[in-house]
Amino acid sequence: VQLQASGGGLVQAGASLMLSCEASGRTLSTFMGWFRQAPGKEREFVATESRDLSPWYGDSAKGRFTISRDNAKNAVYLRINSLKPEDTAVYYCAAGDFSGDLRRPDMYRYWGQGTLVTVSS
Repeated sequence: VQLQASGGGLVQAGASLMLSCEASGRTLSTFMGWFRQAPGKEREFVATESRDLSPWYGDSAKGRFTISRDNAKNAVYLRINSLKPEDTAVYYCAAGDFSGDLRRPDMYRYWGQGTLVTVSS
């Protein structure tokens, strides 16, 4: 299984960005989602969406982040509006089949390589 994330880059504060992640090599995972890791910080849950298209968001993502999923493409997307410098991080997509705390990184078996988002003030 491979997850390929894309869409990161250098943007100015206030801009919007759409991150994409496509999975290959397996059937649909129960959950596909996003985590982020800023320099010197732990990996943080951003959002995840179930196979039946129910979304969940981390506390820091409520309001400006929107997760969406295209099961036909085996893909998950993350739109971030009104970007802030504190959103600067490597964003990782992840997928897994589990029942448990969907905010925990160790629940996700498959990970993409990460895409860097840098927000300048």
